[in-house]
Amino acid sequence: MRLLGAGRGAWAGACAVALVVGALGVPAVAAGAGEGPGDSAAGAVGSGAGGVVRGVGWAVKETGKDSRFRGLAAVSRSTAWVAGSKGTVLRTVDGGRSWRDVSPPGAVAEGLELRDIEAFDARRAVALSIGEGEASRVLRTDDGGATWSEAFRNPDPRAFYDCLTFFDSRHGLAMSDPVDGKFRILSTDDGGRSWEVLPASGMPDALPGEAGFAASGQCLVSAGSRDVWLATGGGAVSRVLHSGDRGRTWKVAESVIPAGDPARGVFALAFRDRTTGLAVGGDYRAGQASPRAAAVSSDAGRTWRPAATPPPGYRSGAAWHPYGRGVALAVGPTGTDVTVDGGRTWRALDAGSFDTVDCAGDGGCWAAGEKGRVGRLERLEKPERS
Repeated sequence: MRLLGAGRGAWAGACAVALVVGALGVPAVAAGAGEGPGDSAAGAVGSGAGGVVRGVGWAVKETGKDSRFRGLAAVSRSTAWVAGSKGTVLRTVDGGRSWRDVSPPGAVAEGLELRDIEAFDARRAVALSIGEGEASRVLRTDDGGATWSEAFRNPDPRAFYDCLTFFDSRHGLAMSDPVDGKFRILSTDDGGRSWEVLPASGMPDALPGEAGFAASGQCLVSAGSRDVWLATGGGAVSRVLHSGDRGRTWKVAESVIPAGDPARGVFALAFRDRTTGLAVGGDYRAGQASPRAAAVSSDAGRTWRPAATPPPGYRSGAAWHPYGRGVALAVGPTGTDVTVDGGRTWRALDAGSFDTVDCAGDGGCWAAGEKGRVGRLERLEKPERS
């Protein structure tokens, strides 16, 4: 989308703290001790940054950059990739103690906006730059970012690619805002080395003004080997489209997150499996109210229910934590929220600004955002006893 310049009683008392920390399964790290010269407790809940849940929060890792990182791929607790403005791509393999600048030279020279990155491991990654026409490109590396190849350059001035996702190391999709009244889907079956536009016959018509948000790399997400979901906003209602055949045919459902304005809608999706999903969003403009900024689905996105206690404002990114079946995180410019009941209720975790969040299979959760901010979720102080 052409925008973005930029309860339950268990929560009461110290027992709730033990519940959250235990569910997150985050290895203990002494507050202030850090793990190296690049670590900082700045923005951590336990350090008095304005959060509510104590004992766990984002330990900010110094990147030395001022780019805005809306692309993020968490490979593990030690390895993560971030991509953002000015064609910047960084990679860490030591938990954020140090970052290697592996930016594609051409992307830097042209100042491309890299809004999404998907990584298979510490060496293989695929990045998406956004924009009209040829600004939308897919880049790929097999050597940890030492070299990059351009796998796709959008030839259609009407297309504007927003997000990409991979089902496995071979099969992936990217999505563009509507062309000729329908969202356009790009497909790869060789790990991102080559791409083709899928037929539009299985795609429902887009609403007037409807588009995706290139805010966090999470407007197109997948779960399992064939299921994929696409989030929209900008139209009269916000919607979620679902495909069970890797993007060839789609069904559409209205979400309950308010739209009706180019700045409102669903900004990010996260599916724990083929049926259980979260949607977050709102109004990205600073100072604008974002009621009902989160919703949940238990039927693969066919229907959506509003969160009973949603985040207090606009959220642009969401991720499930692998260690707790109902634990998930949502991030945005005004803070981070956590749920332990599958998205029904959310509680403030951190007051710092982040645009995107991702969790790896080993429990390593990372967040990234403006002014080069990258954080890793850590236990920052010993929780009180329940």
